Amino acid sequence: MFRRREPVPFAFVAEAEKFRSNVPPPPRPRASAGQIAGRWLLGATIIAALAGSLVLGMPALELDHSSAPSQQSQATDGR
Repeated sequence: MFRRREPVPFAFVAEAEKFRSNVPPPPRPRASAGQIAGRWLLGATIIAALAGSLVLGMPALELDHSSAPSQQSQATDGR
C-alpha cells in the first residue's frame, strides 16, 4: 500500500517571496536618435489621426435644423 508522507512545511515559499536580490539589473541601453525620432513620429501620427477623425466626423454629428422641412403636429392645427 501507499505510505502517507509527512506534511512538508511551506514556510520557505513565503520567505522566497520576500527575498530580493541585491544585484541590480543591468542598465538599459540608451535609445538611438533613429529610435527617438521613430517614437516621436509614431506619436505625432496617432495624434494627427485622432484630430483628423474629429475634423471629418464633426459635420456628421451636427444637427442642422435649417435644412429640415418644418413639421407641425396635428395638435397645433387647432383641430
